[in-house]
Amino acid sequence: CAAAGHGPTRRLRGLGGLAGVALLAAFWLLWLLGSAPRRTPAPQPTITILVWHWPFTDQPPELPGDTCTRYGITRCHLSANRSLLASADAVVFHHRELQTRRSHLPLAQRPQGQPWVWASMESPSHTHGLSRLRGIFNWVLSYRRDSDIFVPYGRLEPHSGPLPPLPTKSRVAAWVVSNFQERQLRARLYRQLVPHLRVDVFGRASGRPLCTSCLVPTVARYRFYLSFENSQHRDYITEKFWRNALVAGTVPVVLGPPRATYEAFAPADAFVHVDDFGSAQELAAFLAGMNESRYRRFFSWRDRLRVRLFTDWRERFCAICDRYPHLPRNQVYEDLEGWFQA
Repeated sequence: CAAAGHGPTRRLRGLGGLAGVALLAAFWLLWLLGSAPRRTPAPQPTITILVWHWPFTDQPPELPGDTCTRYGITRCHLSANRSLLASADAVVFHHRELQTRRSHLPLAQRPQGQPWVWASMESPSHTHGLSRLRGIFNWVLSYRRDSDIFVPYGRLEPHSGPLPPLPTKSRVAAWVVSNFQERQLRARLYRQLVPHLRVDVFGRASGRPLCTSCLVPTVARYRFYLSFENSQHRDYITEKFWRNALVAGTVPVVLGPPRATYEAFAPADAFVHVDDFGSAQELAAFLAGMNESRYRRFFSWRDRLRVRLFTDWRERFCAICDRYPHLPRNQVYEDLEGWFQA
């Protein structure tokens, strides 16, 4: 009976011993895993972007190795050295030089599978010769939001700290225009507006050109700036809105894509859209009759946002590296003209 009485106790002790051994083995295994040398992730390779012809010039800027690092993009080598054609990870072609035939595509020397990027910040109205470029380019760099590499002319970014106070306003409306053509919608709207509103016109078209550094302080004296685009196309919002108006501290009166497009970039109460009015006379009455408190509401965005401009082609091209890992490898624009004109 005694032997039978001790049986369950012995079995419990045996199970306890096995549990202890298992626990020790688990600790030992964890120690081994913890002490094993950890593999460091392999460094990401540097991406080389070859710019075939620098935009608007035969003399590209200096492109030191840290060019893209200045814009917060690492492991990106930007070069204009055409001898890198065989080894570049992507080659970018600016359309203006292809359009004017100052530059030609090296189709016969193109390495198999090398992505080619078509780049342009111009509107479709000023872009010609796209029908010759069918089935050549893999990616697009432009201001269009549906581009593979989307590069706007500007954007609003969160900021902390006060912005400089608004400049004192002594005049009503200004417009800076270099290329005035009566057939353009902006020219027709201006003609309808001026009988009802004082608009001071600057730029080559008016015989009152402004130097680059003179534009912003000149416009800053005005309550409103006519941010009239030279043509109206999808997402085409240029420096006329970002620099000439918002940076200058004046209210943009916009003619371009629909209001909904502008609202994708800026608060709805940061600008006046011409489409909101039934006539130029109605628009003029709204601008001329605006009281100070209503006017100040157009700048409420300045309490939390600041304007960032994208004007440097180096920054634009560095953006290719930023997007490179996410871009489709087998994509080809069979009808680049049809896509861009849409």
